[in-house]
Amino acid sequence: MTRDGEADPLVETRQRAAAGGVHPPRAGGGALGTFVATVRTVSTVMGVVAVLLLVAGVLVVCQLVFVRYILAESAIWQHEFVTYALIAATFLGCPYVLLTRGHVNVDLLPIYLPYRARFALALLAAALGLTFCLLLTWQGFLFFHDAWTTGETGATIWAPPLWIPRLTMPLGIGLMCLQYVADIAALLSGREAPFGIEGDAIAGGHR
Repeated sequence: MTRDGEADPLVETRQRAAAGGVHPPRAGGGALGTFVATVRTVSTVMGVVAVLLLVAGVLVVCQLVFVRYILAESAIWQHEFVTYALIAATFLGCPYVLLTRGHVNVDLLPIYLPYRARFALALLAAALGLTFCLLLTWQGFLFFHDAWTTGETGATIWAPPLWIPRLTMPLGIGLMCLQYVADIAALLSGREAPFGIEGDAIAGGHR
């Protein structure tokens, strides 16, 4: 609130951006709308998978404690499983984090920019993010392919094939690339506002 009792426009804009989260597609469907909706659904599913992997990791840690300190037995596979589960959850959860704007970002500049500049900045940020993720996907695929072709396994008694955990890197980041493409498509088609901020920028206390 401002001194004269009126709502602070900066606070209002931040609240709308935070509360909005994922903006649904605006009017208009067609192939593009279906594509955006499908990618968002896949990203959401990946978020659920990531949560399940984290839950599995917690349960295995509990089982590990029980085996080691209650039954006084050796742990064979638990440490590796928890490590791989956390890695998989990190990579497979990336598309959902991008979908919900969960990555760390500073929105001060977008809020104060006029709409056209904010639109250009959002497009540039998405393009740079997509380029980086494409490179990371390719490197992750090479990492996975090496384990697949050589049959490399973990250096423990359990010895799981390493292509399985390594696959989560190109898969998760690849789906993140797809989410970037959907975000760019939604931005260019007007289905989503740049940075999720509707209206014009705030300048000098007014819009």
